[in-house]
Amino acid sequence: MFLDYHSEIFSWIRGGLFTLFVYHMCIYFQNKSRLYLYYSLYLLPITLYLVKDVLPGNSMFYQYFNYPLQFMAYAAYVSFGRELLDTRHTLLRWDRYFEIETKILLALVPIFMIIQAFFGYEFQEKMFMIIAPLLTIFTIVSMYVVYVRIDDSSAKYYVYATMLYLILANVSFSEFIIGSEPFEKAGVLPMFFLYLGAILQVMIISVIIGSIIKRIEQKSKNAEVRLAVKLKEMEELKMTALQSQMNPHFLFNSLNSINNFVLKNDVEKASDYITKFSKLIRVILNSSSSPTATLSEELSILQLYVKLEQMRIAGGFDYEVEVSDDIPTEQIKVPPLFLQPYIENAIWHGITKKEGYKLIKLTITRDDNIIKFEIFDNGIGIDKAKENEHMSHKRKFFGARATEDRIKILYQDRDVKVETKDISNGNKTGTVVTVSFEIE
Repeated sequence: MFLDYHSEIFSWIRGGLFTLFVYHMCIYFQNKSRLYLYYSLYLLPITLYLVKDVLPGNSMFYQYFNYPLQFMAYAAYVSFGRELLDTRHTLLRWDRYFEIETKILLALVPIFMIIQAFFGYEFQEKMFMIIAPLLTIFTIVSMYVVYVRIDDSSAKYYVYATMLYLILANVSFSEFIIGSEPFEKAGVLPMFFLYLGAILQVMIISVIIGSIIKRIEQKSKNAEVRLAVKLKEMEELKMTALQSQMNPHFLFNSLNSINNFVLKNDVEKASDYITKFSKLIRVILNSSSSPTATLSEELSILQLYVKLEQMRIAGGFDYEVEVSDDIPTEQIKVPPLFLQPYIENAIWHGITKKEGYKLIKLTITRDDNIIKFEIFDNGIGIDKAKENEHMSHKRKFFGARATEDRIKILYQDRDVKVETKDISNGNKTGTVVTVSFEIE
């Protein structure tokens, strides 16, 4: 079996090397990494070099390319090592030596072809016998440097693979010195050791490349996690920015009301309003440090706000809240003051324009993971309000628009719906705003 190049073991090794060449070349075309390109360019000439063993001995092709193929393979392998070990950064001085070695090996390709043309194949063998020991010595020294100076598992395995191939290849090439008789007595062909070295080397290199791919995938996953964290931080910053824009809008209106009480010389109402207003400010400031609040906290803040607005509206208005029993108000997270703009719109663009009984009702229900907030007012209706105030149908009140954006940021656009509907019909007038979104 080890004395016939046509036997299964030799054919299997040649086929395996060629298959690996095709595989890594395909990976190169996919991701354009020079690591796979150089490794493919190493595998192809090695495979072609070994194929000579099953072709006629006087093949003119191999008389010209036998040694040049080896030099091309070694040049590609050195380039692969430079890329794998990143010697441009880890071994700057030795990287220059590796670059020189690559150029010398590539220069030997046409030189040996010229030698064949003018001096014949035997002269190529003599030249190779001079170059091979020099190449071996340089490889041993350089691998020692790599092993000592680069503290990385990939570098260690690269050294093991290189030295294993080097030792077994030199065993095969010792045929030039001791002849083929000792090998034949042992029941093997001299080139068997080079075959063995080549397949063991590529197996180790494949393990290295596999670990590199796994490392890249892990880095990619870590990068995705970091990106997700950064995106979440950005979303929180955007929500905080929207919240900081909305709160001054509300505060301005409240201070305006205090000013009106003072101008009317209504000291008692002004004092009461300031007391309630200060409580609300304290709550708002406490919640401003966080982009979210519990629904229970939101309803408490909203209650304080409504009491202030009831003082501002002539004749006041009724405010009712209904919350379904299946809603855990202490667990559901919402943007602070996210309902306030809708209540504000219901007051100032709805019930203030209406004579008689005034009502605002907040109903909170749940359907599986969908929570729905329904703000009803019996004011003049949104259509009439737009008509009276000459507002564009495309325009949204600032606070409502900001609130919609904040809900979408918090719940990542998961079925966030905001619908405003005029329910005026005959003698009945009013508006219903429905805000619904999916909770976790």
